[in-house]
This record gives sequence, structure tokens and C-alpha cells, in this order.
Amino acid sequence: MEWTEIKVRVTFEEEVLGVTPGDSEIYRRFIGSKGPNAKTLEEEIEALGEDAVLENGMTIFPKDEDGIPFSWDYQWKGFFKDACGMLRRADGSRSKKLKAYKKEIDGLVYVFPRKIPYQIPEGEQIGICERSLRAQTAQGDRVALACSETIPAGTTQEFTIRILKKELVPYITEWLEYGMVHGTGAWRNSGKGRFSFEILES
Repeated sequence: MEWTEIKVRVTFEEEVLGVTPGDSEIYRRFIGSKGPNAKTLEEEIEALGEDAVLENGMTIFPKDEDGIPFSWDYQWKGFFKDACGMLRRADGSRSKKLKAYKKEIDGLVYVFPRKIPYQIPEGEQIGICERSLRAQTAQGDRVALACSETIPAGTTQEFTIRILKKELVPYITEWLEYGMVHGTGAWRNSGKGRFSFEILES
């Protein structure tokens, strides 16, 4: 097999909101249950830490043994699938031509390392974002309060994308460009998690 590698540095222009439920039992039931094996599930739950369980509705960032927040490799793969799915609706996009894109990303695109640390600027720290969420239900409009940990603007991440199909490289660039306007993480529809990026090696 011939791998193509792209090393990327992402710089967040807007704060990023955590997407991992703070209650490890919620994580186990609704997210962890979709994991491929128990070892992976336990590893991810352990990374939440006991102190992270502040309230059931809060979303957080997992932390490593030194307390440094990180995202999992599959979260960037999920971003690629979300970006491609949206761009397929856009006139003139390259992604519009990519067939069976979810299978292509799942089987041919890999992100390393598994835990991708957030490099927070010196003097900055994790914050909290509270906002109201509105939903239309059969019982009428409902309003709920959502709470998330935040990583400040200026934070960076570096990771390597390994691809088994070189023709996918321009697509990946297009997906990253989409993140410049759409963002990533929780509440990205509001522009949270917007980022710029640079290709360090390819």
C-alpha cells in the first residue's frame, strides 16, 4: 500500500466548544455504546476524569494525564464527513462529485495521533459558554440551557492525515476550507470553532 501524508496545523479563530458529555454514564449509554470495542470505550471514559462530571447537560473536552485537553482522531474524521455532506449540496464544489463519501473517508482517510492536544496560548485557559437552545416540539416551543467548556481563540492543533487514495488530497483541502467559515465542535452553526489552517508537510 502507498500512503500519502499531510501534516496540518489548525489555528482556531473563534473559541471551540466541547462536544463530549460531562456525565460519563451518558457518554457510555449514548456515545460509547457505538464504539467498536470495550477497551476503546473505557479509555475514552477514563479521559473524561471524575472532576469533569459537573452536570448532566454540560459538554467538555477530554483531558490527558497532565490535564491537557484534546480531541479524538475520529472527531476530525467526523468533521470531514460533515463538511463533505454539506459541500455536496453546493454548486461547483469538488465534493459534489465524490460518490459513497462516507465509505471513502471511513476506509481511506486516517488521522494521527489518536489524541490530538489543543495547544492553548500562554496565559489563556479553558472557559465556559452557556447559551439557550430552542426546539419546536409537538408540545410547543421549548427552551433549554446548554453549557459547554470552551477553548480560546488562538489555540492550535497539529495532526497528520494519512490517505490511501492520493486523489482525495484536494477534497481534504476543500473540507478544511469549509471549516474556515463553518467551524467545528459544538454550536458550530453559530461560527464557533472557525479556524484557519496551513499544510506543514505533504
